Amino acid sequence: MLSYQHHYHAGNLADVHKHALLAWMLTYLIQKDKPLSYIETHAGRGLYDLTAPEAVKTGEAAMGITRAQSWFAPDHPYRKAVDSLRTDLGASAYPGSPLIAAKLLRDQDTLHFAELHPGEVAALREALWQYRGHTYQQDGFELAQSLCPPEPRRGLLLIDPSYEIKSDYDTIPKTLAQLHRKWNVGVLALWYPLLKSGAHLEMLGQLQRDHPDALRHEVTFPPIRDGHRMIGSGMFVINPPFGVETETEFLTRKFARLT
Repeated sequence: MLSYQHHYHAGNLADVHKHALLAWMLTYLIQKDKPLSYIETHAGRGLYDLTAPEAVKTGEAAMGITRAQSWFAPDHPYRKAVDSLRTDLGASAYPGSPLIAAKLLRDQDTLHFAELHPGEVAALREALWQYRGHTYQQDGFELAQSLCPPEPRRGLLLIDPSYEIKSDYDTIPKTLAQLHRKWNVGVLALWYPLLKSGAHLEMLGQLQRDHPDALRHEVTFPPIRDGHRMIGSGMFVINPPFGVETETEFLTRKFARLT
């Protein structure tokens, strides 16, 4: 299935949660003057226009980054990545996680982006043309398995599926366990939606049994519209960077004001 298009959801509250935490972790990792690897399994198109009909139709960006941008000081890494892109491309531009990584990481770092959808991967390559990085039209789980452990060994893997393939909930715990065995020093980060149905809970239970020392951080927010199934956002991080609690506590406080 390749029907999912993130353009309808770019810059929503789940993106704010995921991208703020991702930007903080990447910025922490580059404090050391050692190269790192960044791998993304479901990269999307990388660049979004929040005035495009898809974004306007859902109103998710208006309730997300448009509302939440003031939460972040100008020197916050997430805010810096968004502001830098908008300086380049205008106030309606929004970076997906590939462009956040490309904006924050250094020339010495190695970036790998997987995207299976042919239209999205073409847009991704166009968005990244002036940045470094390897782009693959490939199943992201297969790419991660083939690359891990990467070189350099330091680094971060982001798994951010749409969950339109319902078997992802069963596949992800097994995949993460395999990747952790291969790359036991890597920061392995998984985004997942909090759903009214509770479809994510069995997966989270297995992940916590397999990785009891991992970070599980969740925020909740009101449904964007009647019938919307997502009521929050979660990040599960194996080998979380030291001090990440300062960022998760900050995000918890900010999201609590929405409910």
